[in-house]
Amino acid sequence: MVNITRRSALGMATAAAGSLILPRFSIAQADNRPSITIAVQKISNTNTLDPLREQSNVGQRIFNSSLWEGLIGLNWLNGLVPRPELATEWRRIDDKTVELKLRQGVKFHNGAELTAEDVAFSFSKERMFAETQPSAGKTIYINETNPIRNQGKDLPPEVPATARRYWPALQGIEIVDKYTVRFVNGTPDVTMEGRISTVASAIASRRGWEDAKSYLDWARAPITTGPYRVADFKPDTYLVYEAHDDYWGGRPPLKQIRFVEVPEVASRVNGLLSGEYQFACDIPPDQISGIEKNAAFEVQGGTIPNHRETVFDKNHPQLANPLVRRAFTHAIDRQAIVDSLWAGRTVVPAGLQWDFYGDMFVKGWAVPEYNPDMARQLLKEANYKGDAIPYRLLDNYYTNQTPTAQILVEMWNQVGLNVEIAMKENWQAILEKTPTRAVRDWSSTASFNDPVSSIIANHGPNGQQQQVGEWTNAEMNTLSTFLETSTDRAKRHDAFARMLQICEREDPAYTVLHQNAVFTAKPKSLKWKAASAFAMDFRQGNWA
Repeated sequence: MVNITRRSALGMATAAAGSLILPRFSIAQADNRPSITIAVQKISNTNTLDPLREQSNVGQRIFNSSLWEGLIGLNWLNGLVPRPELATEWRRIDDKTVELKLRQGVKFHNGAELTAEDVAFSFSKERMFAETQPSAGKTIYINETNPIRNQGKDLPPEVPATARRYWPALQGIEIVDKYTVRFVNGTPDVTMEGRISTVASAIASRRGWEDAKSYLDWARAPITTGPYRVADFKPDTYLVYEAHDDYWGGRPPLKQIRFVEVPEVASRVNGLLSGEYQFACDIPPDQISGIEKNAAFEVQGGTIPNHRETVFDKNHPQLANPLVRRAFTHAIDRQAIVDSLWAGRTVVPAGLQWDFYGDMFVKGWAVPEYNPDMARQLLKEANYKGDAIPYRLLDNYYTNQTPTAQILVEMWNQVGLNVEIAMKENWQAILEKTPTRAVRDWSSTASFNDPVSSIIANHGPNGQQQQVGEWTNAEMNTLSTFLETSTDRAKRHDAFARMLQICEREDPAYTVLHQNAVFTAKPKSLKWKAASAFAMDFRQGNWA
């Protein structure tokens, strides 16, 4: 800061003789940090920045590491292993209780200090659960059709529905002291630490919520602890973050991050090469060699803990018979899709599971075999007469989505399935019940190292597929409750194996296509490393 004394002021006035305008002086250090622009296919499906509404691949990119933080974090650059974030340590009190010590001195974007009160608020009825009740060892279905009001803020019904999907039995947060909290569950749960690490369990400022005029005002500029805060958000167009210089993890290396929606791959690539964008996301593998022909650019990325699926609505007359859905699964040559569209840069996984499940991984399991003759026989047994089956599709929301769909339709047609693509504009149109749903695309992420994070979160009794009324199975729902409450790992493993048998063979809810892979293009001069996830990390240590 410049110290202007009376003597120096008189001297400057003399030097500026003949002018009535005094020179200006910078009283703050110049901010020389770079700003970047990132071209993405989509910013948000719900036009909000609330992770309990924006349960999406695109949401993970803009939330994790930049805006929202949880008590337990994940090391995005090293195997996604858990690590301290807003909590410095945690311990099990018993099968139903986890105690965490909060990091002291953490500042929210509004300057308020993080305390146990903010944690309790983040898991309150007002913010998260509304009037839903914790389960007590039995399946409780969440009704998402009735509007829920909380202290003058309209809390969208999908918020408590999603909250109970992640926390089916959480009774609440016990405040031990200003910097100590306990998560108290209604049932035993061996996955509580994993649930705490998800973005759905991120921490919000209580004061920030109270200061917002409405839920929508808050959800488009939530007050959090992340290294960057919301500066401007124009839904369907752009999102701008600016540095939160009081960030507990050190001064953020970037002054500003601007995400812009650029749906066309060619436009993202051309904008990158021209210097309009510093990053271009969701690059299809067939574009990688063309980008890297320019020695100044590179493409980073690879497989992530997310599987691409095709999902069935068994309420459709042609899909009510599970034999027809089984025919769909056996008509797909998954390896051909990986080889032709992904240049071998991803793999066909062993069903809806990942290696990091450890002892919960079901060895010897595989996706349904590619067997067109079996598919034709199943259709014959089902007495399928060739009636049209609609396949609802978004245009490349997922990388290579449209060409994958075209290949799938051809494979299905070859065994006698009359599948017709119905292109839709958004997810609301994809999930709309009228005139009829049948087949759609989806993906499933394992947000922590246990099957409840994926197969139950997506396909269980309170998973989205059952919430929207596409599919249900009584035995699957009973097993889901067992998996969420049992502490016997061997029996949990057997229950998960049976769930795979139901969902992927006997009464197909979905069929896994391949493991997802994410590729991001950038100039080589930018020293940044891609995570093994949708998330993009721009904190200290990943920018130079």
